[in-house]
Amino acid sequence: MTSQRTRDRLIRRLREEGIQDERVLEAIRNVPRHRFVDEALSSRAYEDTALPIGHGQTISQPYVVALMTQALIAGGRPKKVLEIGTGSGYQTAVLSSLADEIYSVERIESLMKQARKLLREIGCRNVQIRLSDGTWGWKEHAPYDGIIVTAAPATVPSALLEQLAPGGRLVIPVGGPSMQELMLVQQTEKGPSMERLELVNFVPLVRDPG
Repeated sequence: MTSQRTRDRLIRRLREEGIQDERVLEAIRNVPRHRFVDEALSSRAYEDTALPIGHGQTISQPYVVALMTQALIAGGRPKKVLEIGTGSGYQTAVLSSLADEIYSVERIESLMKQARKLLREIGCRNVQIRLSDGTWGWKEHAPYDGIIVTAAPATVPSALLEQLAPGGRLVIPVGGPSMQELMLVQQTEKGPSMERLELVNFVPLVRDPG
């Protein structure tokens, strides 16, 4: 169930659901999603659905990955992207061919190590991952042309807005535990401009105590 035919079927579905950016569709076609899920779930890897990856986390639905990525790169190819929530590394892998440098933050050590190993194996050489609380961002490499957040805070963390470059784009789900709004935040001369993209359902963005 990891054949080219199953991948092509997923791409057709994403097109039908409104994903139009051919760069995004090609990236999703090329990333081996079956490598990012447990072997027992590999037959479902190219379904348009979220799947569990352990630790109460999920690999995002391909449509949501495509939607977020499309919004992130709509202004052109970003040089530096910050990803909050590496998870399985699937979203990271999709971004890898669409940006020059990816900096990804994960708070669960076993997921971080697994994602780092897998991304290296499939040839994603422009990715750096660190173990950290995502609400802090990754200040050392700021500012970022794009920031993508794959877990949902109640409000947009101020550190992420501060690390967004002028003209940069932040794609983030915001809201309560059961349903959130996917927001596109653009950094303008007059401050952040916010646009609602869609209703989504993400795991919460957890702030580490201390």
